[in-house]
Amino acid sequence: MPLLNTRKQTKKVKVTFSNGLLFVEPEGGKAKAFPLEWYPKLQNATDEEREDWTQTADGIHFNKLDIDVSI
Repeated sequence: MPLLNTRKQTKKVKVTFSNGLLFVEPEGGKAKAFPLEWYPKLQNATDEEREDWTQTADGIHFNKLDIDVSI
């Protein structure tokens, strides 16, 4: 039996926007808030651009905007 599991385990996060803040909440974890003024492209983005993101090893990546947010 192998001692290491080589499969990547996916973590799920919830991403929401409210009152000039980006909220990132890991599954079973505490939400982190980031001011959108730190990410001007994200602050001025459309809903479609904000909804197009993927989870990365370090956080989340907004695909259409090419922005990374570490969590």
